[in-house]
Amino acid sequence: MPTAIQAHAVTDQPEFPDTPSHLRRIRSFVLREGRMTPAQQRAFDAHWTRFGIDYRGTAQDFGTHFGRLAPRVLEIGFGNGEALAWASEHDPARDYIGVEVHGPGVGRLMNALAAREASNVRIYKHDAVEVLEHEIAPGALAEARIWFPDPWHKKRHNKRRIVQPAFVALLASRMAPGALLHLATDWQPYAEHMLEVMEAAPGWRNAIAPGQYAEKPAWRIETHFERRGLRLGHGVWDLLYRKA
Repeated sequence: MPTAIQAHAVTDQPEFPDTPSHLRRIRSFVLREGRMTPAQQRAFDAHWTRFGIDYRGTAQDFGTHFGRLAPRVLEIGFGNGEALAWASEHDPARDYIGVEVHGPGVGRLMNALAAREASNVRIYKHDAVEVLEHEIAPGALAEARIWFPDPWHKKRHNKRRIVQPAFVALLASRMAPGALLHLATDWQPYAEHMLEVMEAAPGWRNAIAPGQYAEKPAWRIETHFERRGLRLGHGVWDLLYRKA
């Protein structure tokens, strides 16, 4: 699997026009790896070859990874994997690709998948933008989920938010016609930003009605993270868009 430096170098270079684009990119995350528990570390030793996909910078044959052809769902930033593990168990007809940079969360998810004998999940420990750019073929995805991404509260950091016009255009290019994009956040200013970006984005249409948020869908379970936010008085906003 890739080293931490290869997978997670954070770049926030001045955007000079003669700087190569891969150096100009502003990451939507800052890696705070934390310490993995012994069980999480063992997960990489025991389960990475089963569930992990090593980033290599070329389009992947996911049919080979999963051993079948089925609709594919991409979850970006799955955290500790609670929702992804649940979805894979309750939606066995589809295959799930999870992308997360935080090692402890990846380890925890692999342990959960191994305990359930899951066969329809594969994981990247890598930058989601690079995975989308280089590893996922055009039209390959039936659904994408971005639930509770870092809202980057401070105004000077808003540019780091992953939901930006260029990103949703890239994502649209990887989605099949009619594919679903599901966004969720517990930060109202970010919800408003998401709505503004998506309503103006070519290639997407609001699955509810123009300018409208969605009711919480049954397939998005209430996670530990969300329950904590609700106890703190946070609201939650869901947005559903279809690839035109």
